Amino acid sequence: MRTLTTPIASLTAFSEVVDDILTNNPFGCTAYESGGQSMPAVEKTREAYTARFIYEDNEAVTIATTAVKCPTTAAYTAIVTAVPAATGINTAIGETGVHVTDDDAFSATIKCHDANGELYNVSFSRTAVTVSGYEADAILTAIEAWADAVPALA
Repeated sequence: MRTLTTPIASLTAFSEVVDDILTNNPFGCTAYESGGQSMPAVEKTREAYTARFIYEDNEAVTIATTAVKCPTTAAYTAIVTAVPAATGINTAIGETGVHVTDDDAFSATIKCHDANGELYNVSFSRTAVTVSGYEADAILTAIEAWADAVPALA
């Protein structure tokens, strides 16, 4: 596990890290066959994005909170707009929700097939990168070298 010194700043920065792996395959993974089907060298197998909101009274005292877990970045983006505009919720609470971006959570897992035949996972959150399921130390070394060069993963 690599604990990040500062959380990944935004959904855009988070997506850039994940998309770089899916697009550029920096670990040198290879396509393979499983159950007679061709499988990609790298693939996103899981993702979740949680937007958090607070409701404050006129004295800036938090009177309510809510969080919405979304299955995609598109859903997250839509929720960020929809929740503060939800008149039913705002009326029930008596205030309008404010998106608290620093409290949002993002996660994604990428399944990788190493050239040596191993399958392993690289999981990302805003605060950590975790590699699991590998046996060859060279896999971890390659991922660490890549992460060292990615500013968002400092």
